Amino acid sequence: MQQQEIANQYTTPVGTSFSASDSAVAPRFIEGDGERRADSMTINMGPQHPSTHGVLRLILTIEGETVVKTVPDIGFLHTGIEKIAEAKTYHQALVLTDRMDYLAPLCNNLGYALAIEKLLDIEDEITDKIKYVRVILAELQRIASHLVWLGTHTLDLGAMSVFLYCFREREMLLDIFEYISGVRLMTSYICPGGLQAEVPKGFDAKVREFTKIFPARLQEYHDLITNNQLWLERTKGVGYLSKEDALAYGVSGPTLRGSGVVWDIRKVFPYSGYEQFDFDIPVGSNGDVYDRYLVRMLEMEQSLKIVNQALDGMPTGAYRVSNPKVAPPPKWQITGSMEGLIHHFKLFTEGYRPPKGEVFTRTESPKGELGYYIVSDGSAKPYRMHVRAPSFANLEALPRMIEGSFLSDVVAAIGSIDIVLGEVDR
Repeated sequence: MQQQEIANQYTTPVGTSFSASDSAVAPRFIEGDGERRADSMTINMGPQHPSTHGVLRLILTIEGETVVKTVPDIGFLHTGIEKIAEAKTYHQALVLTDRMDYLAPLCNNLGYALAIEKLLDIEDEITDKIKYVRVILAELQRIASHLVWLGTHTLDLGAMSVFLYCFREREMLLDIFEYISGVRLMTSYICPGGLQAEVPKGFDAKVREFTKIFPARLQEYHDLITNNQLWLERTKGVGYLSKEDALAYGVSGPTLRGSGVVWDIRKVFPYSGYEQFDFDIPVGSNGDVYDRYLVRMLEMEQSLKIVNQALDGMPTGAYRVSNPKVAPPPKWQITGSMEGLIHHFKLFTEGYRPPKGEVFTRTESPKGELGYYIVSDGSAKPYRMHVRAPSFANLEALPRMIEGSFLSDVVAAIGSIDIVLGEVDR
């Protein structure tokens, strides 16, 4: 498919791929085994460098302008979230998940909530209304995350205007998150057992206001970037990652789909009612920075499609399960019933005690496959919590992308995998 056709008609059916050009992209490489030579130099890129998108340090061995070897050095933002969670009750640990991928906290909340509900065996009690609201929020969060990626990625490569436009739309989404939860970023709104509070009146109108204007704004981004000659020269054939390497390194999300692998947890292992929605999986074919860019651009369109379907089919029902051992009773019941007050007190002081066992759940976060592995020993606190963070796995493939490329291409490659160091270090 020609470049102009992509800009004019950019919806990809499930299981098919697009190609930004008729010719295959060949990776840049140099002869040799990557060992340091007499005329090479080892430099640090980061952890203060702005284009590393966080406190990431790259130890680069270069020969002139060519990168010979790359060693990522992480851990500068280590928070110990997984270990801290083991000292908290299941309900208290929810707020920690917001702070991993802090650009997509609602998606983190959703994965954690699904894991705890599976552990408690209350999956069947989750109403369709809860599922639909969760899907809407997760997809709006995906768009918000991709907008930050697009703005910062283009800014890294010299496109200032797109950065400003992306944050203009993201502000609308943050206003929606604040409207439903009172918080712009770390909402903790999606919780085990349902939602923290009833969806307020006017939520539907605010979301539809965004879905109405966003298609034109998305086309504006395409007009500015997709066929821009400068953008093409900085992204085509850069940061090459083959399908075989992508699978071998365990990358996921747009980074994996940009290399031509059709894999999306929302389709393969549907959760929270995703099987009820019609949407496509954009897939690249060249595995370069440009394909990863285009996959995310197309994903925003598909997310918008899912949100509109969920709004149109929004069912009625409770916003959380009725089991007072898991979810706190409503406020009116607490103030008028001693039993309700006791349930509320015990839930927030002692928590609930899932049966012994272990669970693993996976969701499709904006960065890729997000997995939660939780072990219960029958107490009110998780015995073990481990997070399979997509940014961590995707970062492992960075040396493969950039070794043999120019130093200036390192910036483009880092931006194309969309890492968040809060999720990498945890």
